[in-house]
Amino acid sequence: MPSAAATTALAACLANRLVPGDVVLLCGPIGAGKTHFARGLIQSILTVPEDVPSPTFTLVQTYDTCRGPLWHADLYRLSHPDDIEELGLVEAMAESICLIEWPDRMGSLCPAAALSLDFATTPDDDEARDLTLSWERTSWDGRLAECLP
Repeated sequence: MPSAAATTALAACLANRLVPGDVVLLCGPIGAGKTHFARGLIQSILTVPEDVPSPTFTLVQTYDTCRGPLWHADLYRLSHPDDIEELGLVEAMAESICLIEWPDRMGSLCPAAALSLDFATTPDDDEARDLTLSWERTSWDGRLAECLP
C-alpha cells in the first residue's frame, strides 16, 4: 500500500463486502498498520459514527454496523488459546464480522476460512506498507477482485 490513505480505501472497499460469519485476520509486527486498517474498515460501515479505539487493553470492541455486528479483537496480550473461548470470540466468528489482530495467539482455533492480511513496514518509506492477502475459501475471490488493483 503506497500510503495510509490507500490502506483506508482498501479497508472501506472490503468493509462493503463483508457479511456476518466473515473473519479477517490482521497479521504483522507492531506499527505495521493493522489497527489503522481495522479503524478505517469499521468507521466506513458504522451505523452511528463513533471513535474506534484500539482494543489492545480491552481485548475486544464490538460495533453495530450497516453490515451486521462486528467484533474487533486484539489478542496480543493473550497467553493461551483457551482465553479466546472465554472472550466469546468462537461464537462471534460464527455470528458476526470479526477482525482479529495477532491471530497467531489463536492456535488451532484460527479459522481456515478466514481472509488473512499480512502487513509489513517498508524500509524506504514510513508511509508505505507491504500487504499480502491470502485465503482458501473461493467466496473471497469475487469480493476481493473489486478491491484489489
